[in-house]
Amino acid sequence: MKYRSTRGSPKLLTFSEAVLVGLAEDGGLFIPTNIPVLPENWRKDWSNLTFNSLALEIFSLYIPSEEIPRKDLEQLINKSYSTFRSNEITPLKKIREKFYILELFHGPTFAFKDVALQFLVLGATSGDTGSAAIYGLRGKKNISVFILHPHGKISPVQEAQMTTVLDKNVHNLSVEGTFDDCQDIVKNLFADNPFNEKHHLGAVNSINWARILAQIVYYYHSYFQLIKSLNITMESNAAKEIQLQFCVPTGNFGDILAGYFAKQMGLPINNLLTSTNSNDILDRFFKNGRYEKLKSENGKFVKETLSPAMDIAISSNFERLLWYLAYNDSKVQEEDKIKEVSKIVRGWMEDVKTNQSLIVEKSMLDIALCDFKSEMVSDQETLNTIQKYYAPENRDQISYILDPHTAVGVAAADRQIISPNTIQICLATAHPAKFSQAVEKALENFKAFKFESILPKEFIGLLEKEKKVVFVEKADPSLVKKVIENELDTELN
Repeated sequence: MKYRSTRGSPKLLTFSEAVLVGLAEDGGLFIPTNIPVLPENWRKDWSNLTFNSLALEIFSLYIPSEEIPRKDLEQLINKSYSTFRSNEITPLKKIREKFYILELFHGPTFAFKDVALQFLVLGATSGDTGSAAIYGLRGKKNISVFILHPHGKISPVQEAQMTTVLDKNVHNLSVEGTFDDCQDIVKNLFADNPFNEKHHLGAVNSINWARILAQIVYYYHSYFQLIKSLNITMESNAAKEIQLQFCVPTGNFGDILAGYFAKQMGLPINNLLTSTNSNDILDRFFKNGRYEKLKSENGKFVKETLSPAMDIAISSNFERLLWYLAYNDSKVQEEDKIKEVSKIVRGWMEDVKTNQSLIVEKSMLDIALCDFKSEMVSDQETLNTIQKYYAPENRDQISYILDPHTAVGVAAADRQIISPNTIQICLATAHPAKFSQAVEKALENFKAFKFESILPKEFIGLLEKEKKVVFVEKADPSLVKKVIENELDTELN
């Protein structure tokens, strides 16, 4: 198994090389040279595996044992998930008949990014990637972690989780601008060969292939948990007839892209529901085939919402899906297909850079709609959904407190008309205590609700702790480079 760039660089990399460099030399993203086929008896053989053991089986399909011996990979996985608060790592919770929540927030920073980043340095974050990377790499020798976040545009808890880590090798840069600005700076620094070679950059953003690989695991794990909860055997007709709809709140398209790979490998997924807030470039693409940045009423590309981790104008991981859409639509001979598809993707990415948009053929959109549906959810509907799930009218539904991002996915799920054999699983991407503003606003009229009742002990006093952060007054790559050099001088002296 090797990894190629979506933009056609002839250089094929190993898994380790692809993870370490993060971004291909031509600016593309890494994808595997082929999507692995599941073992013949995967349902039976994997059905009783722990999360860690399942991760080992799935990782091994993408990482040759000659590169990372199976024993070493197993030790790495066990160490990576040893800090999670749930034995299931990502437990599945039944809310009502045929509707489940997959809780991805039981890692050290209470967000889904922990599942990928404990396994994994330079990165940009719209909230949770930064803290997950910091907690995974703090105090490590010979690694300096630089996390860029948009100043004032993440929740206070998200910011505090990053900036209160005082380890010498951890550096937080609060950049005046948006998440997209921060992400563009990271890509710019990776493309700066002298700077990259000097500092040996490695990316922890969702563009890193290791992130996608780690996230594939919980799609499979949720399936096996579901079958067990239904008290049916894996070999039964009832199990074989089940179809899944995963409802995924998404901004950068990484979490849901992992679901796409899970489906292509063979998991019985009916469709993946892309759920966006009012920053809806993905929803608009799946509606009309136009991937287009649009300015809002205030003249900015990004709108500030109650679900800030999804306040993104351009979804970096979407380039990977575009590659597969072009590949599956191409009619040329196999030996010429890779070259043609990569050329198409390069052209699309140039269109986005220069014209803020790209348009795909209807045939490609039809291919996408075989796997994806989409919905856009407003802030008001987000608040309404948090209320509705806290105080359900259905007696057969349990009370559940949603964070605003998860509420976006749940609201989108509630609009769907599903077949009798389809079961909905919504991905809960963060603990509600991380987004107190939205949760308290939604539930302010419920006298029984006390925010302290859901506050993890790790969050108590967090906002008052000493902080370590550098403000960068302009989203300028050259300015960020200077800050990084100054911070490294301080760290090493």
